[in-house]
Amino acid sequence: MFFCYNVIGDSMKKKLYKSIEDKRIAGVCGGIAEYLDVDSTIVRLITLLFVFGCGAGLLAYIVAAIIMPIKEK
Repeated sequence: MFFCYNVIGDSMKKKLYKSIEDKRIAGVCGGIAEYLDVDSTIVRLITLLFVFGCGAGLLAYIVAAIIMPIKEK
C-alpha cells in the first residue's frame, strides 16, 4: 500500500514545462521529453512526423509553445 501511494504521490507532483536547457525552437519537445523521461530526439522525430504527416502537429506545437510555462531554475 505504501509503495502505491509513493508512486502516485510522486507522479502527481510532476508538471509539464518548456525546457530551457534542451531547447531548439521554443523548448516544447525538450519539455515533453523531460516529462516523459525519454530522449528529446525521439519526441522531435514524432513531432516532425505529425507536422509533415497531417499538418495538425504544427498547430499543436504552436498552441503548446503559447500555453506551456517556462521551467524556472
